[in-house]
Amino acid sequence: MQTKRDYYEVLGVSQNASAAEIKTAYRKQAIKYHPDKNPGDKEAEEKFKEAAEAYEVLRDDQKRRIYDQYGHQGLEGSGFSGFGGFDDIFSSFGDIFEDFFGFGSGRRSGRSRSQRGSDLRYDLKLSFMEAAFGTETTVDVEKMEVCPVCDGSAMEPGTHAETCDQCNGLGQVSRSQGFFTVRTTCSQCRGSGQIITSPCKNCRGNGQLQVSKTVSVKIPGGVDTGSRLRLTGEGESGRLGGQSGDLYIFIHVEPHEFFARNNSDVICEIPISFVQAALGDEIEIPTLVGKKNLKIPKGTQPGDVFRFTGEGIASLRNGRRGDQLIQVSIKTPTNINKKQEKLLKEFAKLENSKISNKIKNLFKGEAESAVP
Repeated sequence: MQTKRDYYEVLGVSQNASAAEIKTAYRKQAIKYHPDKNPGDKEAEEKFKEAAEAYEVLRDDQKRRIYDQYGHQGLEGSGFSGFGGFDDIFSSFGDIFEDFFGFGSGRRSGRSRSQRGSDLRYDLKLSFMEAAFGTETTVDVEKMEVCPVCDGSAMEPGTHAETCDQCNGLGQVSRSQGFFTVRTTCSQCRGSGQIITSPCKNCRGNGQLQVSKTVSVKIPGGVDTGSRLRLTGEGESGRLGGQSGDLYIFIHVEPHEFFARNNSDVICEIPISFVQAALGDEIEIPTLVGKKNLKIPKGTQPGDVFRFTGEGIASLRNGRRGDQLIQVSIKTPTNINKKQEKLLKEFAKLENSKISNKIKNLFKGEAESAVP
């Protein structure tokens, strides 16, 4: 199997290239390797197709993000596998060729073609717990749908379109320029090859209407801010029988008052008293699904972290739950009474004595090591 070249290398641009730079680079490649300019040159044809495939990916923000993160394999997993031949390329880029060269490719059929509907985006806010365990909800989406009266034809029911007399139904008119014998889009029918004399009154000849639709969304447990869900076919409807676009749900998770998150682990901070830290204790800790006892060992220090294995959030990839990490903070007592103050002072004397002895021993050891 032949290894595909890097798309940025194909177009000769950097990975940080802007959309304008990418389009300019593709224009140069398209002009240089266009099959009408290189008849019978197989190498030029391959380079033309290679450049078209690279541009198809890099001009699309979604495909470009997938490619930047996962490469060619990621695109294949999302359903893109390149172009089958020139017809696919000219079908996708016919309008672009008109921008580049001032005329069409000469390979396009002038008949009305189906068009895929646009993709839509919806930003959805979830609570911390909804994101952790999943939920089902609905979203209201404004989008274009096929007109129910004309069924997308843009004509009044019972009427028919007439063949354009300027292009004889081809949608294009012949024109020669330089190396090319090409066809430009017909200015009268705008490439459709037909003239609608009785446009649909319901959609005003558009073939589509804007509607509000309620869509059900099932959110899997484990999503996080930045997660994206794709609902196939829930975008805007296509034209002339074209496939509907997709609806992309972008997730935004609201912060929790107690828990924080690090991938599949949840993190919380528990305050304990000086006495609990010194003598040890057993305390009750909230978890995502209830409460659990935690043993605090003697001599616990500020910042010590304890772990509840498997009490975190399920991973979207393998379903395994992360851990819950409990970080300890030691609360210094305030407003102590005289008896407590006396006891603390006595404790401090004992501690100071221990520390002083340690310091004395430390300096004694250094002094002895310094004697020749």
